[in-house]
Amino acid sequence: MVRVTTPGVRLLPNAITVLALCAGLSSVQFALIDNYPMAIASVGIAAVLDSLDGRIARLLDATSKMGQELDSLSDGISFGVAPALVLYVWHAQGERIGWVASLIFAVCMILRLARFNTLIEDTEQPPYAGEFFVGVPAPAGGLLAMLPLILELQFGKGWWSHQYMVWVWTIAVAALLISRIPTLSLKTVKAPPKAIAPLLVGVGLLAAAIIQFPLVALAIALILYLAHIPYSVYRYRWLAKHPEAWMARPRERRAIRRSTSRRRLGLRPPLRRVVAGAAQRVRLQRGEQHVARAPRTLSTDKDRENGRGPRRRSWRRIGLRKR
Repeated sequence: MVRVTTPGVRLLPNAITVLALCAGLSSVQFALIDNYPMAIASVGIAAVLDSLDGRIARLLDATSKMGQELDSLSDGISFGVAPALVLYVWHAQGERIGWVASLIFAVCMILRLARFNTLIEDTEQPPYAGEFFVGVPAPAGGLLAMLPLILELQFGKGWWSHQYMVWVWTIAVAALLISRIPTLSLKTVKAPPKAIAPLLVGVGLLAAAIIQFPLVALAIALILYLAHIPYSVYRYRWLAKHPEAWMARPRERRAIRRSTSRRRLGLRPPLRRVVAGAAQRVRLQRGEQHVARAPRTLSTDKDRENGRGPRRRSWRRIGLRKR
């Protein structure tokens, strides 16, 4: 079946990208009039729109080279230039160090997007690389840079809103943008059918939390995103060491992970048959040699008289204590 797309449908993803660009730039205007909650909300709206335009373009089969370039330019302005200017207007007060930190953040965001565009055309990456971003993605980086502002609006002034602490944080987030640290991509996360209903309930609770406590919910989400980075690094390295799990399903990956963890801990698989006594589970001490037992045979009266009958089991030989 051939899908036919009209020119109006092809225009829809690009229109969403332009709306995201307008939302990101509007945050600067809200910061100039000291309306910082709306400045944060504008960047959040730009992040939501940025996550929708690519998915809609793929669903409608309306992807194009122009759309990719427009999306990159929009991300650079909405999540690089706009947050940097908001932070400068909020806390710089004309100081040079504030402007330098804002420039570093904006430049690192542009470099991160340029590297992302080159990695899209790279066909030599392993299959598991599609599950990760290289560095922190642009929407998350733009919101992470504004975390000190979010905390001050919610909890008041503190160490998190100190001037030099804000600029150190801004430069640290800029370093995460251009780093090689792998971060999980939500685009490849798949939920099993049994988890759909609980996830929908969780989405409803999240929406209620955002409506009632928007700044607290956003701050918690950003902190949890930072906390997931060590797990993402561990998962990336584990997949690199286990090529057999690259194309496996989530259930098969869990089985492989359990088997590898069992081998690493030195555990043995369960016995297939029941063995009488605990002698079979006693480990040999270091330096002892394992001698295979001969099959048990029936002894005659003559063998017993000559002392060649079967040996009796000794409690000390099998490693048990006599009661």
